[in-house]
Amino acid sequence: MRTETSPEDIHGMDAAEGILTARGGMTSHAAVVARGMGKCCVVGCGELRVDRKAGEVHLGEHVLRAGDPLTLDGSTGEVILGTVATVMPELDPEFGQLMRWADRRRTLRVRTNADTPNDAKVAREFGAEGIGLCRTEHMFFEADRILAVRQMILAADVGQRLEALEKLLPMQRGDFAGIFRAMEGLPVTIRLLDPPLHEFLPQTEDEMAEVAGKLGRSVPEVRARIEGLNEFNPMLGHRGCRLGITFPEIYRMQVRAIAEAACEVAASGVAVKPEIMIPLVAHVGELEKLRALCQVEIRAVQAEHGRRFRSAIGTMIEVPRAALVADEIARHADFFSFGTNDLTQMTYALSRDDAGKFLPDYIEQGILEDDPFVSIDEEGIGELIRIGVEKGRSSHPNLKVGICGEHGGDAKSVAFCSRTGLDYVSCSPYRVPVARLAAAQAAIAAAPEAGHKKVSKSPKKKAKRKRKGQ
Repeated sequence: MRTETSPEDIHGMDAAEGILTARGGMTSHAAVVARGMGKCCVVGCGELRVDRKAGEVHLGEHVLRAGDPLTLDGSTGEVILGTVATVMPELDPEFGQLMRWADRRRTLRVRTNADTPNDAKVAREFGAEGIGLCRTEHMFFEADRILAVRQMILAADVGQRLEALEKLLPMQRGDFAGIFRAMEGLPVTIRLLDPPLHEFLPQTEDEMAEVAGKLGRSVPEVRARIEGLNEFNPMLGHRGCRLGITFPEIYRMQVRAIAEAACEVAASGVAVKPEIMIPLVAHVGELEKLRALCQVEIRAVQAEHGRRFRSAIGTMIEVPRAALVADEIARHADFFSFGTNDLTQMTYALSRDDAGKFLPDYIEQGILEDDPFVSIDEEGIGELIRIGVEKGRSSHPNLKVGICGEHGGDAKSVAFCSRTGLDYVSCSPYRVPVARLAAAQAAIAAAPEAGHKKVSKSPKKKAKRKRKGQ
């Protein structure tokens, strides 16, 4: 239970049976991570107050302490005092048959958003055809690497930063190798480091002292460095590709780790299809420069290992300007992936973590038909996507295009993506079946006669099925 979660809560979220936050919406950190883990989650519970010092939470007039039972219904958003009887859902043969029918009809591919080999394995079992988004920042909060990450961020010079990156390289290589093996030859799109640096910084005096000791600096020096990195609006600050421009050694390490992992897995006889995604690109110059960096590092690793593999380098379209100049950006991209969470946030000037407080009023009063963080706003956000696809393919006809925001698991949004000519959608592992079914429904709606011909049976076969009682 938290007021809101952040990446540093990932271990607690992994250990929890359910997650409850006072703030947030469908695309807040808690909701996105919980969906990926397949955990029950309720966000935006306005009556929740968490008193961490007292070790208790207030839910309206009720006060709960550690050990008190609570039941969550993630479908309805209900928070129930006490224990309610539950059952473990099971997939029956009919589910498998329905998915096979859907796969025969759909033209849109379905990938998954996965950051671990286990997530990838679960998604494959649900029918995912690759990974459309692997968020590398989630890997940096592991207990055995957060100190090295902090050293990297607070380094006084390039030498200290490289020393920290040298520690992270084998860890990242292991992360990617595990995911490549789990996907067994399916495409894996890996997003280079994206979130604001402040999310990784030490908060307590003990943490600052630990980092200071590793860097050979005093605690006041480390504290001053942390204050210097503070931003008024970090989500619009020093993040995404801006990190790669100012600290190219960070992206160079990640690309080397991806390439070395690909060589290692390929040497064991498993096919690999890495795709490197550069985030938050707004100007063609950013992608042009960072694509060159990636290519140099990949070629160097391939020469060292004497092994070649095919790779793709693309970008996430999540800044409105990028959609408007997509024809320029596409000249340096093998693929586009629309990050609809941030694209919606930036275009609407809404915080996806705070908008849950007032968006229900907009829907109730008929200003909005749907929460734009749940279903794509086709008139606004959808128009940017259409512009991005059209302009991108005007300069690069074979450009592969998909989306990797949470809209990828929403049926209405999947239908829009199918109509707009996207190649794939990517969603949380447990939403893959929803996307597969929605993609099939969209294909049949677009060509009902073709769909009818595909599912129709000959009179002889129909009679046979009828005799069997089917």
